Amino acid sequence: MRALQLLGWAVLAVAVAGWLTLVEVFWLPWRIGGIPVPVSLLAAVVGNLLLVDRARRLSGSRLVAVLPALVWLGIALAASSRRPEGDLLLPGGDAVTSTINLGFLLVGVVAAAFAVGRALGSPVVRPPVAGSGSGGAR
Repeated sequence: MRALQLLGWAVLAVAVAGWLTLVEVFWLPWRIGGIPVPVSLLAAVVGNLLLVDRARRLSGSRLVAVLPALVWLGIALAASSRRPEGDLLLPGGDAVTSTINLGFLLVGVVAAAFAVGRALGSPVVRPPVAGSGSGGAR
């Protein structure tokens, strides 16, 4: 039963991390009046820190906690490499766009590494079970 629960948490963590990473990548070129709005950088930091922490707390597994960071890294790297037909989601372009894209990759990787380090270094704490814990009714 525990293996099935871990599989469910792993699938959920991968799905949420994949969705959030794609949203962050597509938000990168967002501009208001020609001025870039680097909301993806903030989303990458907060998303990686929260997803790894929540996956660890909810599943009680260090392996499940690492999955969101690996998914983020995989999708972000895939978005920065050119496909055979020439598509590129994180283009270089001008200096501002290149700086924002590199900043996105940098802060995302650093936040993911920090979150994984915290998750792997902390003891596994499972959610408490309902009841008094004394074994008897009061």
